[in-house]
Amino acid sequence: MDIERRKQLGAYYTPDGVARSLVRWAVAAHTDRLLDPACGDGRFLAAHTNSVGVEGDPNAAAALRKRSPKSLIHAGDFFSWALDTSERFECAAGNPPFIRYQRFNGAVRSTALALCAMRGARFSALSSSWAPFLVATASLLKPGGRMAFVVPAEIGHAPYAAPLLDYLLRSFSTVHIVAVRDKLFSDLSEDCWLLYCEGFGGKSGGFLFSALARFDACEHPPTGGRRVSLAQWHRSGRRLRPFLLPDRTLDVYRALAESDTTFRLSDVARVGIGYVTGANDFFHLRPSVARFRGIDDRFLAPAVRNGRDLVGSTINASTVEKWLRNDSANFLLRLDAAQEVPQPVRRYLDSDDGHAARESYKCRNRTPWYAVPDVCVPDAFLSYMSGETPALVANHAGCVATNSVHVVRMKEAFSVTELQRRWNDPLTRLSCEIEGHPLGGGLLKLEPREANRVLVRKELGELHDHESELQEGIDLMRCWRHYG
Repeated sequence: MDIERRKQLGAYYTPDGVARSLVRWAVAAHTDRLLDPACGDGRFLAAHTNSVGVEGDPNAAAALRKRSPKSLIHAGDFFSWALDTSERFECAAGNPPFIRYQRFNGAVRSTALALCAMRGARFSALSSSWAPFLVATASLLKPGGRMAFVVPAEIGHAPYAAPLLDYLLRSFSTVHIVAVRDKLFSDLSEDCWLLYCEGFGGKSGGFLFSALARFDACEHPPTGGRRVSLAQWHRSGRRLRPFLLPDRTLDVYRALAESDTTFRLSDVARVGIGYVTGANDFFHLRPSVARFRGIDDRFLAPAVRNGRDLVGSTINASTVEKWLRNDSANFLLRLDAAQEVPQPVRRYLDSDDGHAARESYKCRNRTPWYAVPDVCVPDAFLSYMSGETPALVANHAGCVATNSVHVVRMKEAFSVTELQRRWNDPLTRLSCEIEGHPLGGGLLKLEPREANRVLVRKELGELHDHESELQEGIDLMRCWRHYG
């Protein structure tokens, strides 16, 4: 299967050692019937002869019937098959397709979400495919059934993973999440963890959570691990990622979070996304282009285009002067919907590039198409994606910003300067790691809702208690996202 087709289907083939181990975890007896809901190249089926596979790609399904003649292969959409079938299984194992919500759409998604709602798991339209796959698979197990799956590490932090985990806790007597730091798939930037559930029809009061540096083929799920109660999970924002930290660090962090010596960023500021033009290259002009087109400066706003523009602690007049000298495309064509458009600007809008821009999705769906909404001049900018730690940069030049960075507007009781003094404190740096999530390639991503939860100290002293535990936590979380 070519790379583009694999992306469309979310097909990433599991290493043999992982596939065999998961089948061994799930299969208790040779008579057990095993289901693989997205059987791909058949390596899970090959590990157990009494198997049933479902494959959405008809060519792959035809090849599988020749490769695994003892297995029963169903070709077609798994969710439609799951709704119609009366078959039930002792166990299931596999690697569900990881298709992000932008591609997980149409009739397949509608069927998937309807099936999950029937089972009591309600997913938003932003859910990736793998989470509904697991709910649908579990619903096909016999009482006492087991399942073992590769899952994206997003199970530890994504909001859409919470309905899945809620469902699993209500449906199995044991829910075991195995976090694996080293990559299971060498050619993927995404990290993957493992999920093992047993006792279908039971109920669990929490998770068993294991953190492994690397995965080695084994007969049984890891022993030991940490018990995470339902209350602890809810206390952590229904995220399992914080439990990668050792108990002593997590205890310190929680104690500080609940003390009167700290506050959340949302208490003193509002963090949001910047504007969306729909055609960045058209709406952001170089000074030389604006002069050539005769576009007056009053229609141009200096703009932060992306995180690379966030250098130092402040964007000021010198920064804008540098953009002017370098003829950088950092000047937004800012037009009000109600204002009269002068002839030079009109000619630019009616150029070939303008006609191409107005056909973009965002431009087509606003009136007038050239008036970019949600443009504001914030007090500061916060990097959306970062390496070492998110940058908080004061806006002393009246700049605006695209949605490639976050805009920060301070509330009356606090200033940007006061916030910046506290931003590089170990507690806040650790909080960014805990509240944010890995993006791949060592990057940390901080969504607005995550940024608003970042912890900040009220007062800074020369020395802080527990600084060593906080720094240990920072180093560990960076290690888990493969930074440095």
